[in-house]
Amino acid sequence: MKSIFLNIARLSIFIGSLAISAQTASINNSGILESATPAEVGMSLERIQKIEEMLHSAIEENQIPGAVALIARDGKIIFHEAYGEANASGKELGKDAIFRLASQTKAITATAVMMLWEEGKFRLDDPISKYIPEFKDSKILKNFNEADSSFTSTPAENEITIRHLLTHTSGLGYGAIDSDGRVKKIYAKAGITELFTEEEVNIEENVKKLAALPLHHEPGEKFTYGLGLDVLGYFIEVVSGQDFDEFLKERIFDPLQMDDTRFYQPLSKKNRLVAIQHKKDGKWENFPNTFYNTNYPLTENGTYFSGGAGLSGTAKDYAKFLQMYLNGGEYNGTRLLSRKTVDIIMGNQTGEKFNFPNQYYGIAFGVVSKKGEIAGGQGSAGTFDWGGYFNTQYFADPEEQIIGILLKQTQGNTGDETAWKFRQMLFSAIDD
Repeated sequence: MKSIFLNIARLSIFIGSLAISAQTASINNSGILESATPAEVGMSLERIQKIEEMLHSAIEENQIPGAVALIARDGKIIFHEAYGEANASGKELGKDAIFRLASQTKAITATAVMMLWEEGKFRLDDPISKYIPEFKDSKILKNFNEADSSFTSTPAENEITIRHLLTHTSGLGYGAIDSDGRVKKIYAKAGITELFTEEEVNIEENVKKLAALPLHHEPGEKFTYGLGLDVLGYFIEVVSGQDFDEFLKERIFDPLQMDDTRFYQPLSKKNRLVAIQHKKDGKWENFPNTFYNTNYPLTENGTYFSGGAGLSGTAKDYAKFLQMYLNGGEYNGTRLLSRKTVDIIMGNQTGEKFNFPNQYYGIAFGVVSKKGEIAGGQGSAGTFDWGGYFNTQYFADPEEQIIGILLKQTQGNTGDETAWKFRQMLFSAIDD
């Protein structure tokens, strides 16, 4: 239960923010995503058809059970198709299928943070403890006892900032999928929620527990994929005075007409949720419950809103979100972000800390470097991208005004090569 103090603070912040909103009417009315033929936007129909053939082959070769693919250029959807099966019972996959977006949630949360930044609510290099005091005295993991998962730590020299949380340089870990087995066990013992819980836990409770746990390293020292965007989901509640899910709906999903993107889907959309599948003895089976309930998006009255991994939605919804970025922060007459803020988001925020070939990391996305453009197959320099835990991928190229989205729902090593092939073949389909 939220404290009376926090609720009063939220109310005062909310009242004070009514007159100021980064979501405004735009003089640059881009309209909505509509359909067109490939030729109308300078794309080769024959080469797009080769992408279709590739996806059919991947299903026939048992790499994937099914996929939804979407391609857009110049604000026009030129390709949006579904292939294969939505579950192990053989249900046909539809274009409006709902997928667990997992880490594709991160860019949406980061966007919400930057909308509040535009309102002057905070500075990017403010310590997070200014808004969530429990992070005031962060510590770094020193020794770990395998017998009982106890640990010792040393005080951090620097405080975690909002920028650190946005760029995965805070030192926070990722529990069940963390690369360090010690952190996995520490988080498990503390009962940290990463994706979903059937218990009546909210993000405030979870974030405050997380604040008491040790960091991988000194804040700002390295890129370590972690729960920073989950912390920022609660930060958005504190700063905006709204529940996180309500903020996203009001400030992002409604203006972008992302009607199928939510933390928890209504039961009326149950049949559109794609099953997570894995291969067992060469056959596709629905994935069992592990550290999460696979049907978590259908939970009634869910209370936990994971800013790093909790959303589910459709390919077309996510295309609208990416198109807003290609439009310089605007979509259909509504400006969510300034063009200059988009430049900041796409800028190199981590330098050499982001050790991925041919890319750097901005505030919400991985971004292709000039070296990556020359290497080939990833798009122009400035192309931004990310993916999700359940095998989803997206990218958007501002120079070519191209969006590519490929959504699947699998776990385990299935031999799937569709992600790199889809991207490489899409850029090879540019005809003008």
